[in-house]
Amino acid sequence: MAADLKLKDLRYLVAVADQRHFGRAAARCFVSQPTLSAQLKKLEQSLGVQLIERAPNNVTLTEAGEEIVARARRIIEASEEVVALAAGRRDPLAGKLRLALLPTIGPYLLPHVTRALRKALPRLELRLYEHQTAPMLEKLHAGDLDLGILALPVELAGLEVRELYREAFTVALPERHPLAARATVRAADLRGETLLLLEEGHCLRDQALEVCGTAHVSDAQDFRATSLETLRQMVAAGAGVTLLPELASRGAYGNARGVEVRPFARPAPVRHIGAVWRKTTPRRAAIDAVTRLIAAHAHPRAR
Repeated sequence: MAADLKLKDLRYLVAVADQRHFGRAAARCFVSQPTLSAQLKKLEQSLGVQLIERAPNNVTLTEAGEEIVARARRIIEASEEVVALAAGRRDPLAGKLRLALLPTIGPYLLPHVTRALRKALPRLELRLYEHQTAPMLEKLHAGDLDLGILALPVELAGLEVRELYREAFTVALPERHPLAARATVRAADLRGETLLLLEEGHCLRDQALEVCGTAHVSDAQDFRATSLETLRQMVAAGAGVTLLPELASRGAYGNARGVEVRPFARPAPVRHIGAVWRKTTPRRAAIDAVTRLIAAHAHPRAR
């Protein structure tokens, strides 16, 4: 007799796979730990195969468990798309839309676009997340996100892309640095400087190295920052120079004490910011509306 699969049991299994802990998995699913454990036991009995290896302080999946979790994720994603498709047919510009941005984009872009998004799309509930490129793409493919805003290019297998805007790089200098006396800076002017960078995994790190690659800039090997704000503080302390995206150098961010920001001489190096989403998404109308508004209100000078 075929096993009676229930969607909630598959959600419990995926939660255990993600958390590797019954208590945390139960909390994520908003059920008690005994309830979750009992349901997973019933699932194993129904399937006739062990899915989870249970040991004190150690929860792992069996080989069968790993294979079934991979398929369970696709089933859950498909079920969510069914619900979203139905909601979208009722009102394509309403409901939840899960939007992720790079940490080097979100804090600087959102102040420019949030009011316009709320005014134009009052029935759309934006759930905002921050992820680096690799985990963002992984979550998009897994169906955990609907839309990602990141730096292009990226691997687009199964995804669609739209460029939103181009953002010039600027140079952040200690306030008494000789280059601060200039109106603009060239990459060659940074020769011999100590370049402060983000840690591995941030695409902005690679972009900064590419911009400065021909200038023989010295990478500060003993320092890796987790955020642009840490870089800004290190520049203010005189530890070196760094590159900032234009939106991160404006307004309150552009008035940081001890830091002078200068544009590059034309043609200034830029990064391309785009939106990516699954080709199969049922939220295409909402995604199109959101990306059009972001493109219209980001307003970097470098287009």
